[in-house]
Parts: sequence; C-alpha cells; structure tokens
Amino acid sequence: MKHHKLMRWHVWLGWLIGVPIIIWTASGLLMVVQPIDTVRGNHLRSETPALDAIRPVAPLLEGRQAKSLTLQQNEAGPFWVIAYADGRKRRADALTGALLPPVSASEASMLASAARSDVAAVQTVARFAAEDAPMDQRSGRPSWRVTFDDDVRFYIDADSGEVIAVRTKFWRVFDLMWGLHIMDLQTREDTSHPILIGSAAIALLGSILGFVMLFTRRRRRRRRPS
Repeated sequence: MKHHKLMRWHVWLGWLIGVPIIIWTASGLLMVVQPIDTVRGNHLRSETPALDAIRPVAPLLEGRQAKSLTLQQNEAGPFWVIAYADGRKRRADALTGALLPPVSASEASMLASAARSDVAAVQTVARFAAEDAPMDQRSGRPSWRVTFDDDVRFYIDADSGEVIAVRTKFWRVFDLMWGLHIMDLQTREDTSHPILIGSAAIALLGSILGFVMLFTRRRRRRRRPS
C-alpha cells in the first residue's frame, strides 16, 4: 500500500513537472552545442589596437564629477572615455583634451567594420535610446546597431564609441533558450522567481520519490509469496 501511494504521488508530480523538465533539458542541450566564446561572437572581434606612445592631455570635465577616465584607441587614434557619476559617458581627444561629439551613423558603421576580424558589408545602421534598447542589447546605454550582411549585429555605444556587444544569429537563439531555461522570457535576467523555484522544488520532490520507490518496490517483491 505504501508503494502504491508513493507511485500515485510520483505520477501526479510527473504530470506537473513533465513539461518544465523537457524545456530545461532541451534548452540546456542547445545552449551547450557551441562554445560560449563562439556564442558571444568573440571570434568576430578584431584585436584591440595598441596605444600609441603619446603624452595624453587630461580631458575637460565641464565641471561635472567623473567616475572614471579610460584611455583607449581605435582606428581613429587614441581617445579618452569619460564615465560620469550620473552614468553618462563622453569621449575626449587624448592629444588636446577637447570633448568630442556623440558618435554619428557613419562613424558607428566605420567603428563596427573596424572592430570585426573579417570582412562583411554593412546592411543597416540604427540608433536606439537607452530606454528603447533592443532585447539583444539591454546594457542600459544609448547605442548604434550596425547590422552586417550575415545578420551579425555590432552594438556601438552612441556616446563613447565602444563596442557594447556582438550578437550572432546563434546568440539570439541562445538567448531565447536561456529565457526558457530560467522561465523568464520577458527580461531573461531573473533567475529567482516563484515559478522557477516552485517548479524546481516539485522536480526535486518527484526525483526523491522516484528514488525511494526503488527500495519500496524491492521490499514489495521480497514479501510477495512464491
């Protein structure tokens, strides 16, 4: 009787958790098909140019409080990236300290092409405000999305000219699978919410019941008359 009750509970829990387990297994399998560096498009990034031997001039801060100053270099030469305390960023010329204007569409296209390790044609260039960032960007930064003919997307920071992210076709599939895996398709970032915790708890309970049933079944066989 004890084994029969455990089996009934195990079946009911199986019905409850069957679909989530299939989703977890299928999404997890797809996410490990390719190395994470390939998913992130690191193989498409060119080497960062070495800094020129210069004497940089401190940038003008316009009386604003700066959180950090970073000296970088791209195809256009060395420049400062100013990260202000309010979360905004700005570029400045490393040789004169003068502030540079925000990144234009043509400059974003040039920066994205230079940041690629291979040759590809630019198809579209679109700007997004920080609050309207696409799902595959979500850095909280204003950006330019440069889309190439192989559907790879480079996101360029609209203020600093930095490469925020590289998004391949497979990355977008990976991101969808990640959302299914953590049961959060809206933000794909919340890994601790009631639905996920409850489903995991039921799955664990079902697994424990199945393990216990192995021993109750053996005892039942031993007691059965020959």
